Amino acid sequence: MVTLGMLLIPIVGSAVLVFFASAIIHMVLPIHKSDYKQLPDEEGFRAALNKSPAGPGQYVVPYCSDMKEMASDAMKAKQNQGPNAVMILRPTGVVSMGPLLGRWFLVCLVTSFTIALVVCGTLPAGSDYMSVFRPVAVAGFLAYGYANMAHSVWFGRPWSIAFKDLFDALVYGCLTAGMFGWRWPH
Repeated sequence: MVTLGMLLIPIVGSAVLVFFASAIIHMVLPIHKSDYKQLPDEEGFRAALNKSPAGPGQYVVPYCSDMKEMASDAMKAKQNQGPNAVMILRPTGVVSMGPLLGRWFLVCLVTSFTIALVVCGTLPAGSDYMSVFRPVAVAGFLAYGYANMAHSVWFGRPWSIAFKDLFDALVYGCLTAGMFGWRWPH
């Protein structure tokens, strides 16, 4: 039987690999350069937001409090008039990458730990590389990729970004699988 303790090296190692791969994908390769666009009148938009400042959080425009209001003629008119938006407002101030990178590494670590929970109970010690690689790659791909699909379905995030996220997830899943396959207990 394989225990979680026996998988400590693949858990941490795969989290490190995914962390650095994501840095390369997002900072070096041009894949995600077009994910964000500038508003036509950014300064006017900023001034409008600062006129009635909202705190950090997730907002929707136009807002409705329940499904009954969603079906009202007034809400339909607002939606037809536009704009329709889902916005995330962050705290005011310079974005500090250190805490964000720390949280991302923690996500990578928890993801690898969760994958280890799945495979340690299903694969015996001594399993060959590909017997480990396949289920870990699928679990990694699902864990890193499919949660982002909901943003395109529900919030209007461009599908091109969702497909790029799936590519990233494929890379992360394969790196995780490679580390687990290489370091699987014998």
